[in-house]
Amino acid sequence: MENQPVMGHQNRNYGTTNPGYVPTAEGAPAMFAPPAAGFSGPSAPPAGMFDSVPGYEGTVAGGGGGFLPPPMPAFPAPQPQPGPEQPQTWNIPSITEDTAREAFALFASSKCCYSSAPVKDGVITSMDAFNTYRYRLETFTESRSTEWSHKPYNGQPVDAFSQPSPGPWDVPAKTPSFFVGDKQVMKVPYTSSMKPCHACVGLGRKPCKHCSGFGNRVCSPCNGSGMQYGGNQCLHCSGRGRTNCSFCHGEGAKQCDTCRGKQQLLVYISLTVKWTNNCDNYVVEQSSGLQVDNLSKVSGKQLFSDSQYLVYPLMGFPDPAVVSAAQRLVGEHQGKYSATSRILQQVTEPRLYSRPSILGVK
Repeated sequence: MENQPVMGHQNRNYGTTNPGYVPTAEGAPAMFAPPAAGFSGPSAPPAGMFDSVPGYEGTVAGGGGGFLPPPMPAFPAPQPQPGPEQPQTWNIPSITEDTAREAFALFASSKCCYSSAPVKDGVITSMDAFNTYRYRLETFTESRSTEWSHKPYNGQPVDAFSQPSPGPWDVPAKTPSFFVGDKQVMKVPYTSSMKPCHACVGLGRKPCKHCSGFGNRVCSPCNGSGMQYGGNQCLHCSGRGRTNCSFCHGEGAKQCDTCRGKQQLLVYISLTVKWTNNCDNYVVEQSSGLQVDNLSKVSGKQLFSDSQYLVYPLMGFPDPAVVSAAQRLVGEHQGKYSATSRILQQVTEPRLYSRPSILGVK
């Protein structure tokens, strides 16, 4: 019988040296999976795909160029202003007897065996207040970062190098709400160009990875042999040993996910503007027993508030630990956040949280 090569097999005769040879019901060899296709586009855009744009030399794809420090101001930055006049003598409010009695009643009602009579009929002879001070500093900042981005080309304007691109801090952004975190992503003007898709090499389609681009796969019911148990021809593949690939519908290729079949990409620099409210708290507890984690559940008493571009630390506060913490936090915030972002506004306030302690009732 004359040898006839079929799908990589040497011949149709039994006894061939092909180790993968399996006869079908008709005596023909089964159609095993062909070797994987050699086509493979790059998984990431190559560096040569991006233009060199003045002012954006450090911008890369995907990972961004890091946070870009704001440029040196053309004029000296405004210095902190005195703002609201801080009290010459800090008046720390005391606990009233009515407030103490309410706290006493709440405490007694939480105990199953405590009588409420002392609350109603007793006379408070002495009491003391244990205070907790919380100093809070908020610094609202704007930071900017860039990265090369791309999307399928659908006829968008291409404006690269038609005019000089504005610097990262010169691109207009929306006006933020102070002390509310937000983000805006926009395209840098005059950086858009059209490039062939790197993933499919500009073809718009990629070989199907499930069938290696051949459009068919090994028949699973007969495992590629073309025969069923009992020597009958496999009805699923009609004895061929292979069936059309269901993922690409037998075409051997699928639309490129990167360019959506458009073959071209719009490549541009993407600018991310991020507004962040950076908060720090310092708590001084004077044996009040208040848990720091629970302070957010109560409002406390605001003793002072100052909001401006840069704030002054507290001066003359009764607790020296609060004064020291305020000076430290103001210096840390202004040094830390001005290095990588632009400070837009700061707000500072000390608050008082008091817990009464009834020392005597008769």
